[in-house]
Amino acid sequence: MSRFARDHRVLFVEEPIHNDTPEPWLDVREDEGVLVLVPRLPAGMDGEAAVTAQRQLLDRYLAEEGVTDPILWYYTPMSLGLSGHLRGALVVYDCMDELSAFHGAPPELVERERQLMARADVVFTGGVSLYEAKRTLHPNAHAFPSSVDIAHFAAARGIVEEPADQAAIPHPRLGFYGVIDERLDIALLDAAAAARPDWQFVLVGPVVKIDPADLPHRPNIHYLGPKSYDDLPHYLAGWDVALMPFARNESTRFISPTKTPEYLAAGRPVVSTSITDVVRGYGDSGVVRIADAPEDFVASVEAALADAADPERLRATADHVLRDMSWDKTQGRMKTLMEQARQRGRAAPPAHRPTPAIHPAKHVNGRAAGRRSGFDYLIVGAGFAGSVLAERLAAGLNKRVLLIDRRPHIGGNAYDHYDDAGVLIHRYGPHIFHTNAKPVADYLSRFTKWRPYEHRVLARVDERLVPIPINRTTVNQLYGLDLDEAGVAEFLKSRAEPVAEVRTSEDVVVGAVGRELYETFFRGYTRKQWGLDPSQLDKAVTARVPTRTNDDDRYFGDSFQAMPLNGYTRMFESMLDHPNIKVMLNTDFDDVRDEIAYDRIVFTGPIDEYFGHRFGKLPYRSLTFRHETVDREWFQPVAVVNEPSEAVPYTRVTEYKHLTGQSHPRTSITYEYPAAQGDPYYPIPRPENQELFRKYQALADNTPDVIFLGRLGTYRYYNMDQVVAQALAVYARLEKEEQQSRGLAAAARAFGSLGAEREVRVAGMGD
Repeated sequence: MSRFARDHRVLFVEEPIHNDTPEPWLDVREDEGVLVLVPRLPAGMDGEAAVTAQRQLLDRYLAEEGVTDPILWYYTPMSLGLSGHLRGALVVYDCMDELSAFHGAPPELVERERQLMARADVVFTGGVSLYEAKRTLHPNAHAFPSSVDIAHFAAARGIVEEPADQAAIPHPRLGFYGVIDERLDIALLDAAAAARPDWQFVLVGPVVKIDPADLPHRPNIHYLGPKSYDDLPHYLAGWDVALMPFARNESTRFISPTKTPEYLAAGRPVVSTSITDVVRGYGDSGVVRIADAPEDFVASVEAALADAADPERLRATADHVLRDMSWDKTQGRMKTLMEQARQRGRAAPPAHRPTPAIHPAKHVNGRAAGRRSGFDYLIVGAGFAGSVLAERLAAGLNKRVLLIDRRPHIGGNAYDHYDDAGVLIHRYGPHIFHTNAKPVADYLSRFTKWRPYEHRVLARVDERLVPIPINRTTVNQLYGLDLDEAGVAEFLKSRAEPVAEVRTSEDVVVGAVGRELYETFFRGYTRKQWGLDPSQLDKAVTARVPTRTNDDDRYFGDSFQAMPLNGYTRMFESMLDHPNIKVMLNTDFDDVRDEIAYDRIVFTGPIDEYFGHRFGKLPYRSLTFRHETVDREWFQPVAVVNEPSEAVPYTRVTEYKHLTGQSHPRTSITYEYPAAQGDPYYPIPRPENQELFRKYQALADNTPDVIFLGRLGTYRYYNMDQVVAQALAVYARLEKEEQQSRGLAAAARAFGSLGAEREVRVAGMGD
């Protein structure tokens, strides 16, 4: 607010304070250029009487100060009660949290937010995941993840003198500051403190909405109470590692903690639980480690303490992460969006402003209504589906293509990059290319050379690593046997439990190898991966994994198996290097759908999202990733080791040098954690989900100038080669349509010429 106060007169209305005053009055003070208004109400005044009193105090103050048509900036929809009658020149909803998920949230909050969304000219959200949850509720919503006052917190790097209440606490110190409420994972804190009594856990902040008696109390846990903003760097200066042990519940589902960049600005390594926005924004930064289970959290703290032993490298990496973060930049962008909203003339009186409706762009005869064509195609999503079709349309049909992606990079989930250690990693988990479709391999070979690679996977069973899919080696190692192929076939046949009708994933595996091997390899892994028991999933999920009786330990049996020689990102860059293609990153479809001129849309995002989740959200399974660099040349014998046990929270560990063939003295690995929330990765194959999808498919069928493509656009669990094949098939259809259209146009021109010639001849005869 103080940054807006440079250019505006800012009034900030705080929560009311009840005291012994006989009449309501308004306490006004100035804080960094902001006038803070604090309603003082008589003790016992609450409910509608309190709201009415605050409204009257605010009206009186505005009248005395001559304020008319103010910009109304809301942090909470509940403030509509005292200000909903005001006419604003602009209405901003700064949605910092999903307040309705907080403990003790008022029941009317959801309805108040709906009303505020209807009034707001522009909506800002405090993080990306919160933006994804709110963007369908307003046509002008924008994500603003937390920025940081770098100079304020960087002061911690040079502070030597410690606060008196912290100075006597021994090292190593692990610190947290913030409100201590239901968002804190107190069980995790307690378990970590119990596991390492030599570590000191320092918590700074007020205890709110939970009983202090319910907090863990151990000799190495220290509650120092609330501190001022100015004091925080002084406490940070004395910590070895900064913690964010947030619980994973509804109240933390959409948070984007400001303390993440603040901790980094102070030069402290960070250990956090897998909060979506933290994983997305900092998970591969090299200075923020992610862990959820107590043993993993403790291990991550140990690694962070090792990071702290090299403060110069730590600070340099943190500075690199924070290089583009600044409240001034945030304020500048917000100001621009506010001015654009005012120019669009949306500041009509609230009583006459309808609730915004979200609709797809209207099209007339294949052209976006009211637009002059600037691009032939707007393609949403720069993964395999969007990029392949963009290249084909640009190079094959000479079409002008605008390719956008909300992420800051091309390549979709196949994006790879060099981490801080210089190791080429896949940001979104391992992507291994394999196909039996020669046209697909031939097409991609235009843009990359290949490194031959056959994928092999081991599964950890009772601390042994055995091949998966199950083969002769797996059976012999597990059971201490020495069977040949025929013996393995007979063994598996004897274990198999025939199923009359194969409908579920459990039926597939039990019918092929029996219940013991099903329990060993498939049940726990599938339950983690999908959040459902295999008996609840379509048979297609486990039907993809074969069972062999020979020694073939390759995960795939395709005729073409290889990795892009220089990585996927380089392949995508070559694919999109065409003068007819313009790429815009960090760009959401809603930001451009009504601002850019185009003729047709190719949409590779979630089909339900395009239609504003009209029938409800299609279920997807998500993933989070913990990337680490290890100070040794190799970590495991193969690229991927599966963890079938439900006692292990992650499903697999990937070591990328096996995939890429890179030579490096260190190695980088990724722990993969399935999640219910986050980016949509896998459509969940269940009959009821397919029924819901069919409703969206019917809408798509009636939207002829929008092509839905890819795993998300068609709600199918496709491999990479299948997505490429789908995009090439769509291109072939569009190419045929183009040829037919050109043929008709040529025929029309020929018919016109013949008609003109006939008219000349008839006229000559008349002469």
